[in-house]
Amino acid sequence: MKPIKCRIVAVVIGLVCSLGSASQPALRIETGTARAEITALSWDTEGTGREKTNLLRPQTIVGLRIRCNGQWRNGIDLPTKLEPEPGGQSYWITIAPETEINWRVRSVGGCLTMHFRGKGVNLGKIEGVELVFPFAPGVTPVTALSSVWDDDGGFHLPALISAPDFGQMLLTGESTAAERKPVVRARLDGSRAAKTVNLVLELSPPMAGASDTLEFSPHLLAPPAGLADTALWVQARRGWFNIWQPSAQWGDQGHPFSAPAGMLGNNVISDPASCSLWFYADQALWTPEVAPGVSVMPLVRRTIEFWLSGSRLRPTGEVVCYWDYLNFLDANAGPLIASWDYVEATGDKDWLDKHISKLELAAEFLAKRDVDNDGMVEATQTGNRGTLKQPGRSCAWWDALNCGHKDAYCNALIYRAWRCMADLENKLDRSNQQARYTQLADNLKAAYAPTLLNPATGWLAWWKSADGELHDYAAPTLNGLAIEYGLVEPSKGREILAKLRKKMEAVGFKRFDLGVPPMLVPVLRADYLQPDGFGIPAKEDGTDTFGHYMNGGITAGQVLHFLAAHYVVGDPEPADRILRAMLERQGRGEFQNGVRDAGGQGIDWTTWDGKPCGYEGYLADSYRFLQAVLLREAKFRERFYRPLTSGR
Repeated sequence: MKPIKCRIVAVVIGLVCSLGSASQPALRIETGTARAEITALSWDTEGTGREKTNLLRPQTIVGLRIRCNGQWRNGIDLPTKLEPEPGGQSYWITIAPETEINWRVRSVGGCLTMHFRGKGVNLGKIEGVELVFPFAPGVTPVTALSSVWDDDGGFHLPALISAPDFGQMLLTGESTAAERKPVVRARLDGSRAAKTVNLVLELSPPMAGASDTLEFSPHLLAPPAGLADTALWVQARRGWFNIWQPSAQWGDQGHPFSAPAGMLGNNVISDPASCSLWFYADQALWTPEVAPGVSVMPLVRRTIEFWLSGSRLRPTGEVVCYWDYLNFLDANAGPLIASWDYVEATGDKDWLDKHISKLELAAEFLAKRDVDNDGMVEATQTGNRGTLKQPGRSCAWWDALNCGHKDAYCNALIYRAWRCMADLENKLDRSNQQARYTQLADNLKAAYAPTLLNPATGWLAWWKSADGELHDYAAPTLNGLAIEYGLVEPSKGREILAKLRKKMEAVGFKRFDLGVPPMLVPVLRADYLQPDGFGIPAKEDGTDTFGHYMNGGITAGQVLHFLAAHYVVGDPEPADRILRAMLERQGRGEFQNGVRDAGGQGIDWTTWDGKPCGYEGYLADSYRFLQAVLLREAKFRERFYRPLTSGR
């Protein structure tokens, strides 16, 4: 990366260093002039001016915490001498008589560099030093990606500090002392209720003669090998990271409503969910190594193991979806697909051999749910009108819809999961088990379209309820998923996609920068979560809340399947038009508005005119539509769909 000159401007609140110009990475840092503190910190790896927005919470600072005699003290409360220097500030903090810690903060060549050293006769009395970054998830949910995570949730350097839509900074450390690590351990602490995230770096206590250095350097992700259209990659590369949101530790760890540190989930202070795990793993498949020394595959493995351990994997083989909710069919399919992604990317057959029995337990749970032996997997929920009642949920990620019984979304995922299981069994030379899952997938495929195709519309219904009714909501994303995975033959798929585009035109939808709606007609009140699920209509015909949340609201991640279906059937132009419009919106950072956790405020779902109608505000799932940048090219489709095409 080309070195960037530093422009230094003195202002009342401290020293400000602004780096870069348009299209170059930019760093903003404001340091204290009276205390050892950083009062503002931000960056923009694409040089679009976002560094003007502070990533720290109001009325907080980046600062040191120092422990002596079993007591922690804040560095800003200790006597401090300042030594201004070009591009930064040097602080001498008095810890004890004739004992000081020197903390130098400098911006050099587009990087933030910090140096630490101790001086004095009482350095041995310093028991611990922490550097705390109080980030504001309401601005954007800053998190960390690392290859090495401890069982207790700590992680190690190198690591990427990822600020969605601001960019990624590669954090590395070195010391002048042999075998010394500047950062012993790092961690993410958070609060969903208070909307806080703290990145805490546990520094090695100062040692005479040793100088430690931390460097934060802007990082741009290289395109995957073999990608032809690298221009589109430039538009996607920063947002590509947005799908990986390792959790901070938040909540009561003995309660289901909480999260341990370092699990891939909705956002850094939201829920991990097994039904969503494959979203993150699919994207990791394409770019497992995201920076020198940093792979996201250990995070995928760690999260799979979380869902396949303890009470989250029941003796029956059923996997908990989130909190303590059961009866989600995609809760089982998600870890199975993610396991294929992990093994495909890493070749880790030892891990596979160790965990294959648990994967089979989860896969066989799904097989046993084919209660009428027709090949399709039936949900415990009937899907009959008016039957989905709180605190219950549906059988799928679409948990406010009344989908159940023979659900098209879940069965498409189960089909892929069984194909993935057959491929995994083949890697272990387990031919009988491979044949078992191949046959299950074949049976499901044979039943899928005949069961769900609506002759009145010419496309697939969302679900067929236990009473025999087809619940058809003219669903582009659902039909796209089935076509993409080969559950509908390409010629029929092209016909369905054309019908849905015509329907889209007829209902007047034009905001393709938002994506496409999951359904093009209103969801009946009787097919929504009763009695007052978020987004539920008051009118029986569903028209009063149409376009809100799961009654036709738009969430970008699910749009991937509509795009991919066009590429699979050889009709790329309609998908490219939508993808390019979405990439323009993504470049402006408009698929999130920070962590909200409040109904109707989150832009993770939008109305057809772009108003927020979600609740998370930041939903990591949204960014998987970026995989279409790769799947539009045949080389990438061939690898990704290999388990599916081997069964055609």
